[in-house]
Amino acid sequence: MKCPYCNGEESKVVDSRATEDDGAIRRRRECLNCNKRYTTYEKIEDIQIFVIKRNLTRELFNRDKIISGVIRACEKRPVSRLEIENLVNSIEKRLNNTMTSEIRSEEIGELILEKLRYMDEVAYIRFASVYRKFDDINSFIEEIKGLSGDK
Repeated sequence: MKCPYCNGEESKVVDSRATEDDGAIRRRRECLNCNKRYTTYEKIEDIQIFVIKRNLTRELFNRDKIISGVIRACEKRPVSRLEIENLVNSIEKRLNNTMTSEIRSEEIGELILEKLRYMDEVAYIRFASVYRKFDDINSFIEEIKGLSGDK
């Protein structure tokens, strides 16, 4: 951080606090070269993530789509809304931490399945049947065998 007065590159943080809307951190700094004080703002960079669909079209990541899909898979199952929110939050956090601007929908589906597998096996099978487009009963049987083989 360069001092706006003398272009010195060394400073110390005197005070640090969140802005009123919690969208940034306000830092009061003091230049170690000229001893003048100045204010900087630190903000989290929002990277818009585009999802590459199976037909190769792109659309903005929409967490609500994941929530609705997981809610359908968990219908009449002992899975709370909070657990679903936590699942989606962890997936969204993981996507944001990759620092990539595009991700294939298949990768998101696999992340969801990975989380559902340990949350509720019935919800896992329901989601997998739609996501993986099971064509027949044998596809279900193979997926269930895979589940019981993991234990």
